[in-house]
Amino acid sequence: MKILMVCLGNICRSPLAEGIMKTKLPENFFVDSAGTISMHEGKHPDKRAIKTAANHHIDISNQKSRPITKADFENFDKIYCMDIDVYEDVISKARNEDQRRKVSLFLEAAGDHKNAEVPDPYWGNMDDFEEVFQLLDRGCDVIKNQILS
Repeated sequence: MKILMVCLGNICRSPLAEGIMKTKLPENFFVDSAGTISMHEGKHPDKRAIKTAANHHIDISNQKSRPITKADFENFDKIYCMDIDVYEDVISKARNEDQRRKVSLFLEAAGDHKNAEVPDPYWGNMDDFEEVFQLLDRGCDVIKNQILS
């Protein structure tokens, strides 16, 4: 199974979600991340995201930002979006209903209430990154259990 985590710039939330999910799933699963904008393409995750992940013994420092592509809809089985704007942008890129069915809001898929969003910590501080990490970690546990059951 191939899983894609998507946020806006692919430097904060989705790299953290990718790193967390990789630690929870067997090695035969492929987890990646992307953004809906290409502004940070080729750049490593935000230093605060790298530090937050490292505080939990997860190394995301070698990840590089990339925009979501049309091929991602063919290559991935599940596409998880961090907020509603990202979700709507991703859905608009899908070419058919089969592709749209692969896309969901991360927290909604993780059993949180309808339209739940992972807050963007970019303009915040280290506490905001830690809060997002904890939210993603809990969500990844739920999604992992759904996938493996």
